Amino acid sequence: MKVKEIKIAIIDLYNNEKNEGMRCIKEIVTDSNNYSDTQVKYNVYESRYKGDVPGMDYDIYISSGGPGSPFEDEGKEWEKKYFNLIDDVWNYNQTSNERKKYFFFICHSFQMMGRFFKFGDVTKRKQESFGIFPFKRTKEGSEDLLLKKLPETFYAADFRKYQVINPDEKKIKELGALILAVEKETIENSHPALMAVRVSKEMSGTQFHPEADPKSMMYHFSQPQRKKHILEKYSEEKYNEMINLLQQPDKIKLTRKTVLPAFLKEAIKNINEH
Repeated sequence: MKVKEIKIAIIDLYNNEKNEGMRCIKEIVTDSNNYSDTQVKYNVYESRYKGDVPGMDYDIYISSGGPGSPFEDEGKEWEKKYFNLIDDVWNYNQTSNERKKYFFFICHSFQMMGRFFKFGDVTKRKQESFGIFPFKRTKEGSEDLLLKKLPETFYAADFRKYQVINPDEKKIKELGALILAVEKETIENSHPALMAVRVSKEMSGTQFHPEADPKSMMYHFSQPQRKKHILEKYSEEKYNEMINLLQQPDKIKLTRKTVLPAFLKEAIKNINEH
């Protein structure tokens, strides 16, 4: 029998910084009402800015990206509550015979997830990742519901000064986790970042932005100050390359309609089955 309502908590880690990410997440969650007859409702929690962290009375949690270091609020009350929530959901899923709870982590949240589960080293990058980049599925990623409908090399929006690298094989085995995607190795980046990890059947995340859409990215890059920043810090060639990639339907547009919708479809289906 299907449940009457599925409750989703969207955890906002943007710390009151202006962004398009939250709009995109809300749109994807709203669209999930089309996946079944079950009504989906969501609430937003501004955890970094207001210290507001959801409790255990939700079926699904989506934790956003955000600016700055994943260590900058170390020891603060909101972070303690946030880590307690992850711990509570993890333990609930390990011991409960009732329907499970689902959790998805994006970018900044992915780095927080890396800190919590300790499946890799969370470090500062030598050079900021800024733009649209190709990433590579692993063998496990090619079989996983999140990424299997993407090509082996897929494109996504990526804005990071920090990263999760050097996977701890012992910890990954202990968790039963799977690495689904990684950065492409380059001369400048001899330690490719982990770009998608499934910690369990119910908990997964991406270090890229699966919610980003061409509309939001075009808006982002067309702002005079942002455009000036890109031209000065990178190059006109880099700027034109990003604009060109935004216009291709098999790049971030495909990632947008694949990854997070796949997570929500599977979560809603499994919740209804239980």
